[in-house]
Amino acid sequence: MSRSSSRLTTSDLSVDSCQFEPFGGFKQIVKPACKPRTYQGYEVVVRVHLVPALGKKKLNKLTGADVRLFLRRLENMCLCCIHKTDQKRAEGERRCCAVGRCCKSLPSVRLRQQAHAVLRNALEAAVREELIRRNVAKLVKVSGPKYKVNRGLTVDQARKLLAAAENDQWHALYVLALFLGLRRGELLGLHWSDIDFDAGTLTVRRNLQRVGGELRTVTQKTEWSERTIPLLGATADALRHHFERQREERAHVGPDWVETGHVFTSVIGTPIEPDNLRRSWYPLREKIDTGGSRGRPPWTDIVTCGKTVPKGRRTR
Repeated sequence: MSRSSSRLTTSDLSVDSCQFEPFGGFKQIVKPACKPRTYQGYEVVVRVHLVPALGKKKLNKLTGADVRLFLRRLENMCLCCIHKTDQKRAEGERRCCAVGRCCKSLPSVRLRQQAHAVLRNALEAAVREELIRRNVAKLVKVSGPKYKVNRGLTVDQARKLLAAAENDQWHALYVLALFLGLRRGELLGLHWSDIDFDAGTLTVRRNLQRVGGELRTVTQKTEWSERTIPLLGATADALRHHFERQREERAHVGPDWVETGHVFTSVIGTPIEPDNLRRSWYPLREKIDTGGSRGRPPWTDIVTCGKTVPKGRRTR
């Protein structure tokens, strides 16, 4: 991306050499401005989709038609073939793309939108560096995904979940998810210092995520995502009970307890692996009768004032 060389011209620069890994530009410009999990998602889009399709294209030769064609091809591309999902299975378990029967596992609307957004932002960085005069990705319009509402748990299912989880070690987590609509990362990122029992408040400040093979605590993605919520009735009672329960666990474990300050922890005090929380949901799901559907965990939707709003559609 640097203009330090006077010999550098746009005719020398391809999309991958200016913007994408492993050539440095994408990492240097995008990574400092993104949350780790966001950057990880962008990196996958760049490596798997953008560079193979557009990486050799000269920046000054890239057109809106090229971008449009890329998105059209992506729309009809089998992800199983790209990621070799079926090929990675044991030889006797291969059932689709690896044996000549393409499963047509097509990209979601959200993935196509993300691929366009990453390309658009990368080209915009090239415009700011005066490597190109205009951002041709802006010439192409991409429709966003349409979210359905009311796919969360019903009131009856929520009651059954609370009853089923009453003796679960993470009962308080399910209470907070149902009553306060916290996301999974927000729940797992809670510290006791975020909770003020005297004032009756809970402040959401951070997320716990697995990024690049390690658990990381990151700040909220947007400024208004950091918020203080009143603790009333069942939520305050559940947290007080959980506090006492954790104190007993700490005393039982003794010197092997790892003090992290997290509200929800493993049996030795370490942060909870996000996937382990999902696995804890499966047996509870079987007890609440989801009507034959897969059943969405309570942290999948934001529930406010009796309405269910899918992630990505939160309003202030």
